[in-house]
Amino acid sequence: MTSIDVKELTKEYGTTRALDRLTCGIEPGRVTGFLGPNGAGKSTTMRLVLGLDRPTSGTATVGGRPYAALREPLRTVGALLDAQAVHGARRARDHLRFLAVANRLPARRVDEVLQETGLTAVAHRRVRTFSLGMRQRLGIAAALLGDPAVLMLDEPANGLDPEGIVWMRHLLRRLADEGRTVLVSSHLMNETATFADHLVVLGRGRLLADLPAREFIDRHSPPRVRVRTSDPRRLRTALLARGHTLTEDTDGRWAVDGATAEEVGAVAAREGVPVSELADERASLEQAYLALTSADAEFAAASPVSAPAAPEGA
Repeated sequence: MTSIDVKELTKEYGTTRALDRLTCGIEPGRVTGFLGPNGAGKSTTMRLVLGLDRPTSGTATVGGRPYAALREPLRTVGALLDAQAVHGARRARDHLRFLAVANRLPARRVDEVLQETGLTAVAHRRVRTFSLGMRQRLGIAAALLGDPAVLMLDEPANGLDPEGIVWMRHLLRRLADEGRTVLVSSHLMNETATFADHLVVLGRGRLLADLPAREFIDRHSPPRVRVRTSDPRRLRTALLARGHTLTEDTDGRWAVDGATAEEVGAVAAREGVPVSELADERASLEQAYLALTSADAEFAAASPVSAPAAPEGA
């Protein structure tokens, strides 16, 4: 099993500290979502793990070794950091062939990854003719070329069409199920929620969270219940007596903050209040993420000014 281990990792650029004693571990057998606002240090961390930059202090290792010490790195780590970094005059197949030869990989792997990423039909085309989504697929093909135990992908869904996003989602799941270590950096919270088992969240170079995705959402999602009843007055009275409040939604349902569906159901049953709908409500990953990182966003737009109401009779 090959993990990514980051210990007390610090990186300074002049007077700017991009990473501040970051410690975390990316384990095999799961997809880890790597999240954080712009400037949080995600790209810096990935560059340091891949030996593309040197830390000010601390260590970043893959399978217990620095990336530079890996004899055949593409067989251990596959990475996609910038899909635009490929020379535009190269044909897709030639780009992968050069990588295969440089890393002593069998030629058959080129055709295998072209097929796996859906690029076989365009393998003869020059990269400059590729759309952003096709370049993303080519970058993923290059990352898979060495059949590595570790995958590090930065915004892999960028530019992919809906079919491509579904394909990538299944690919990440399969790689993790095979026991590989999969680290995916993304700003797409709703998409990350579909594939991430675990989350590592950064803010201003510091670790904000390192825990399972479900636990992360629960921790940053206060209890709330949605309920529909034909007798809200009695239910409100009973809940107020237990310290809860009942507020009406626009769709005819009611919201109870600070309670669980089990608690509300028990109160309704005890009071004989009819209930036609009852469910716990949890925040989305996006809502939980924003609740955690709002104070650590380096670049944040001001809240939009409400549009003036239209005059009566307009």
